[in-house]
Amino acid sequence: MHKDDAHAGQAIYSPFVLSLYDMGVLGLSCRWLWRCPSSVLLAHYQRHISSNHLDVGVGSGFFLDKVRFPASRPRVGLMDLNPNSLAYCARRIARYQPEVLQRNVLEPVAYTGNRFDSLAMNLLLHCLPGSLFDKARALDNLLPMVNAGARVFGATLLQEGVPRNIAARGAMRVYNRRGIFSNQDDSLAALAQVLTRRLDQVDIQVEGCMGLLWAGKISHGLSLWCYPKNKKAPIGSLFI
Repeated sequence: MHKDDAHAGQAIYSPFVLSLYDMGVLGLSCRWLWRCPSSVLLAHYQRHISSNHLDVGVGSGFFLDKVRFPASRPRVGLMDLNPNSLAYCARRIARYQPEVLQRNVLEPVAYTGNRFDSLAMNLLLHCLPGSLFDKARALDNLLPMVNAGARVFGATLLQEGVPRNIAARGAMRVYNRRGIFSNQDDSLAALAQVLTRRLDQVDIQVEGCMGLLWAGKISHGLSLWCYPKNKKAPIGSLFI
């Protein structure tokens, strides 16, 4: 990976692009290209967020603005490489007085503050360079920032192991060519492998071509659950 590759996926987010992000990305693309409406992503946030939360890859701050925190005065940390995204999100949720950290998650994160009880990496992994095994460095760098028992959750766009319509295939091809995405080799199986190597429990649900994930601590081993769209029961599980 060239050192500039880590910057390519976030470089597009200018103040102008961020002003259109909710409508263009979360409104149109998520619903019609990726077949995972933003309402599904928001519900995922609502299930897993804590009142001591770190958000990595903050985008426009849409989900942090809309989610109902368990407490009225949550502690919120924002981490991103792009200063535009950080400033835009921080203004949007100024009522929470967020802690702002400009960091490259593929490099060791210098941080001496208190740890967090939840960590979101939402719509981030498919923008990071390399394979999912390369991107796993982000988890290695971030996990020391969370407490034991913390929930790690988020969503990422996959190419293998998920259904993709013609429009989604074409859009991903263009975005990868332009360096906005880097998910040519990202698969459901690789995502599961990366997560289960690092976390005690992993749950991945497929919605369209999006993998919605969360991880939490359990006492009896590692488990992987994969849910197909519109199904309540797991189609497969692995216990280690």
